[in-house]
Amino acid sequence: MYRPRRARRRAFGALFAGLCLAATLSGVVVLVVLLGSVLAKALALEPNPPWYALGEQARELSSFLGRIATATNSPNPDLAGFKAGIVGSLWLLLLVAMIAIPVGVGAGLYLEEYAPPGRLRRTIQTNIANLAGVPSIVYGILGLVAFSRAFGFEAVALGKMLWAGALTLSLLVLPIVVITTQEALRAVPSSLRQAALALGATRWQVIRDHVLPSALPGILTGTILALSRAIGETAPLLMVGAANSILYPPAGPSDYYTALPVEIYNFATLPREEFRSVAAGGILILLAILMSMNAVAISLRTPTGRVLAGRAIAQLGRIGWTAGRAVRPSGRRPSPALDPAGGGPASDASPENQARGAEPR
Repeated sequence: MYRPRRARRRAFGALFAGLCLAATLSGVVVLVVLLGSVLAKALALEPNPPWYALGEQARELSSFLGRIATATNSPNPDLAGFKAGIVGSLWLLLLVAMIAIPVGVGAGLYLEEYAPPGRLRRTIQTNIANLAGVPSIVYGILGLVAFSRAFGFEAVALGKMLWAGALTLSLLVLPIVVITTQEALRAVPSSLRQAALALGATRWQVIRDHVLPSALPGILTGTILALSRAIGETAPLLMVGAANSILYPPAGPSDYYTALPVEIYNFATLPREEFRSVAAGGILILLAILMSMNAVAISLRTPTGRVLAGRAIAQLGRIGWTAGRAVRPSGRRPSPALDPAGGGPASDASPENQARGAEPR
């Protein structure tokens, strides 16, 4: 009676597993086809090159990517490169990390560890989740009004400086950092907090010494993925005035700038076919940067990465605690002066004290 149903369930289970495997392989196949087409476009390769030519093509690709990574923009496609865009993207990555990570981690820490449960907390969390799904062009318009033009106050307007792009991208990735921080903190078991509190630790000591080291790999993974999204954005930077191409890379946050995705878009829209190969090479450089960041994020999920991250945050916490104790006055009485002869406390050489010390106890 039950055998037909059992066979039917097994058949449906095998069918579902096959569909899931096909969905997984389809994503991998699409990625491989995309990378292959970009490689072929970058070097203008034949559709089916012979196997013995692969080594020469790999060396040619390496030389080509090295040239465009160190060359500046030029009207000649044989001399054009992405040096200004790469340096500008690295500046943006650094500034966004300096702005978004402390603010996002602090906001997630407050919402998860300090904020009392209630309607206000639920409202804030709902709005943060909604902000994570807002299109990037909306953040570009906000950055144009708030940072580039400063709501009409020209004295504080940032114009087309790097700061405007960095602040705009920080707003873009801030909800992602907050959400990933909260998820990482929720993954820490509450028994760890309760045990530390039962031993007499303060709430800050519990968070610093136990919660953050346990949640740090998840926090770092989320922040790295958020930065990966920021480095690949183009529309917000175009809205806040990033240049399509500049000759010299920015030397500081107050300079004019461009970014790697913006220069890729610029080369891809030029009419000459040779610039398409340059744009394809820029796509490969951008993909290499993104894959490197994703590899770091994945390595932090391994047991070794978790241990190293936990040790790093614990060591930083101890350094900050030691520095704070060194700055604060101790409040203790000054220790007695040392006797130069014996190394102990200096004794009172008065006759009364000597006679008192000689009396038997």
